Amino acid sequence: MILPSVYIGATAGKGRGIFTSAAIKTGTVVENSPVIVLAPTDRKLLDQTLLHDYIFEWQPDGQELCCMALGWVPVYNHSYQANCEYFMEYDEETMYIQAVRDIKPGEELTINYNGDWNNEAKVWFDVV
Repeated sequence: MILPSVYIGATAGKGRGIFTSAAIKTGTVVENSPVIVLAPTDRKLLDQTLLHDYIFEWQPDGQELCCMALGWVPVYNHSYQANCEYFMEYDEETMYIQAVRDIKPGEELTINYNGDWNNEAKVWFDVV
């Protein structure tokens, strides 16, 4: 499920991103996507490819797994002050994106790659 107003568009300096053509209210689920769960041995191989930048940590019950989200989840760009947050449903093997504040038409939808929408810890591509 992806909101009908959501689309992929060009974003300065980042290539592609997710945008909305209509207002989105706080708490609205923007997208719900299935995931492919991968074992640690698969993660080692993925870390050697461009897909490393598009996978998510997947740690049900403390397991050290990763997942590849289907749908548009891998296209949301990072922001330290994101307007959306992602949540993992381990039992259903899905992820969903939810608005954490009201979003205006034309605005890019972003997530914080740290997990919490306002987490200021540096992500891997900002670490010097």
